[in-house]
Amino acid sequence: MSWLSQIEAAIARSSLRRKMGYGVLAGAVAALGHAPLNLWPLTLLGLAGLYALYLSAERTRHAAWLYWAGGGGFFGVTMSWIVEPFLVDLARHGWMAPFALIFLASGLALFWAGAAAAAHSLTRHRTQVWGAAAIILCLGAAGYLRGVVFTGFPWGLPGHVLIPTPALQWASLGGATLLSLMVIALSVALIHALRGSWGLRAVWGLTLAAIMGGGAALTPPITETEGQPIVRLVQPNVPQHEKWDMSKAPDHFDRMLDLTAAPGDFDLVVWPETSIPAWLDQIPHLFPVMSRAAHGAPFVFGINRAEGPRAFNAMVVLDSKAQIAARYDKHHLVPFGEYIPLGDWLGSWGLRGLAAQDGNGFSPGPGAQLIEIPGLGRALPLICYEGVFARDIAAAPARPEVLLMITNDAWFGQVSGPYQHLAQARLRAVEQALPMIRVANTGISAMIDPGGRLIGPIPLGQAGVRDLALPKPGAPTLYSRTGDAPWAGLLGLGLLALTLGFVFNLRQVRD
Repeated sequence: MSWLSQIEAAIARSSLRRKMGYGVLAGAVAALGHAPLNLWPLTLLGLAGLYALYLSAERTRHAAWLYWAGGGGFFGVTMSWIVEPFLVDLARHGWMAPFALIFLASGLALFWAGAAAAAHSLTRHRTQVWGAAAIILCLGAAGYLRGVVFTGFPWGLPGHVLIPTPALQWASLGGATLLSLMVIALSVALIHALRGSWGLRAVWGLTLAAIMGGGAALTPPITETEGQPIVRLVQPNVPQHEKWDMSKAPDHFDRMLDLTAAPGDFDLVVWPETSIPAWLDQIPHLFPVMSRAAHGAPFVFGINRAEGPRAFNAMVVLDSKAQIAARYDKHHLVPFGEYIPLGDWLGSWGLRGLAAQDGNGFSPGPGAQLIEIPGLGRALPLICYEGVFARDIAAAPARPEVLLMITNDAWFGQVSGPYQHLAQARLRAVEQALPMIRVANTGISAMIDPGGRLIGPIPLGQAGVRDLALPKPGAPTLYSRTGDAPWAGLLGLGLLALTLGFVFNLRQVRD
């Protein structure tokens, strides 16, 4: 008996509760492929182990419980940064931190549980090939749906572990959905390869090599930057617990001015999200001061603004005359962080205190927009959370020359959240073959080229400034033209085929 057979036999003898414990461990190991560790082979091994547990499930509900446990371990580790916002004011909100992580991880794991239940129920009396195809399709569909339903939350997708690898470039064809299908399929195939002959294992290894080699072949060359505009990235590194402390605000503002006024030639200055702790209509007298520090160059900064009782998280562009040349309001807001979900709907029923339009939380802007930046051209503005959503970029009215992201990742702490957010920014650049200017309060600020390469990053937790040439955009990618539609369609067709096969098989059993 081989070592794998011995492990499978031991799993088969285990109780459901023990199997769920193994599932939590497998999911936690799989999560180590995400930033900052980037141990992507462990993701393949962890997900393969979870699939091996799934194969031992004789009942559909057992399969669902096993993947729910695995998802709990996976998202519990991946999303551990979610406790950080509650630790900013430890005395008031610290007690909420463990509950936030538990509820989020267990809630996201429901997508995996539903996928396992669907796959198991559709293929109980089918071949191993059908079963493997079913779990790949169902988990892939679950990841896609997670990015859409309830405004979406496509953070911590299995495919994100490939971002530090050459396989990232496949995102130019199919985005994160294609990357996730690759990871899931490789993990499922690994178990069957280990069960099979050495030839089957060699095929698995060659497939992995082809994915990496194909990604390397898709990698665009480093773009020329000669004659391109120079952008000054300013990272002030203001701790979150001090950001809204009015006694320290003048010092923080002076620090940003000093960084901005450092010697150098540049064509644009960019400050991070909510870089000034005030309302936009309170600071016009500061515009000339900011413009002088920038030596008259155009200026981008983040700030909150108000219209009556409504508040907006905004990005503002000042021209060389210190006048507002453009403004953008964030439209994809953070649920429970920036607004109360269904608050406006509940407000229509008389619960006015929850409606964003009545001043509770932030109100969304009109949607994806392009803004004209003097000297740079058309930019697609992204404020923090919006950089997680590929569909928000696809919703732009036209193709921009650059993606412009400002963010305040101080909320995410300094362990994993900022690194995962940065990784997704690299993914967005590759999907669109567009450069990205990314400026974060505490880091990591950087220029990102159309191939997802980081240029001149300012390390996390440091104040600093970089003058970086803006790379030229690449040619539009297949993904930039089609988005997720083809892959969502293929997933839908695959699930339809599984369903029809289930119905046909059920009729044969009855006959």
